Amino acid sequence: MLAAYRDPLGKNPLFVAILPLDKVEPTPFQRDVSDMHHKRLADVIDKTGFFLDPIIAITAPEQGFWTPNGGHRLAAMRRLGAKSLTALVVPKRELAWQILALNTEKAHNLKEKSLEVIRIYRGLLEEDGGRKESQFSFYLEEASFVTLGLCYEKLPRFSGGAYNSIVRRLSSFSDESLNKSVKAREKHAEQLMDLDAKVAEVIAKLKAKGFVSPYLRAFVVGRINPLRWIQGEPPPLEEVFKTMRERVGKFNVDKIKQEDLASTGGSADDSD
Repeated sequence: MLAAYRDPLGKNPLFVAILPLDKVEPTPFQRDVSDMHHKRLADVIDKTGFFLDPIIAITAPEQGFWTPNGGHRLAAMRRLGAKSLTALVVPKRELAWQILALNTEKAHNLKEKSLEVIRIYRGLLEEDGGRKESQFSFYLEEASFVTLGLCYEKLPRFSGGAYNSIVRRLSSFSDESLNKSVKAREKHAEQLMDLDAKVAEVIAKLKAKGFVSPYLRAFVVGRINPLRWIQGEPPPLEEVFKTMRERVGKFNVDKIKQEDLASTGGSADDSD
């Protein structure tokens, strides 16, 4: 340890330390590092001969340390063969979730954000699943990210963008425990993946008829989305999914014309 002090804003205790590299890992719930980014970073550090941007580190649950914001610097130093690095050690593990929620260095796409959120969620479950889900709305941002994250875990090429507006509108954080809430999220994720499989069947039929567009999934989902015509309080998410499954089962591709696709907006199909 090099120094100990209280941060001038919140008067919280902080430590500056040199940590052995093999005792530090990224938090298990943040997004994966970019190979290109950490290679470029390693080149810059190697040329300057200085490591001037200490990582933030928290104590890991069992042993060693986690860093919620230093994954690329950690990978770069390992690439250079370093044995240790400078860290600002924060003796408050929940700060890791706050740092991830505030990290705007690189904008997340929907998949990255959803996967990060479901990893945070699993970390919260491991620590204490009896706490209310709504306690952690700040860290998780949108309840819909939990459901979509569960989908992306099972289907890495899942087209969450086509459904995000629906799930976001009809999802909110629960005052039930994390243990109970995650079961509802898992049920919604299964329903959504089942719906998407049926949407994919319709897309295949449209392609067989010669329709080519990056917006085919958005077009089909828009056609079967009942929220377009509902005024006032919308029904629960499960009921909307049920209606959409019924409608996609009756979708008649023979009635679709090329000009119908021309006005389609929304997210392009990122799975095809």
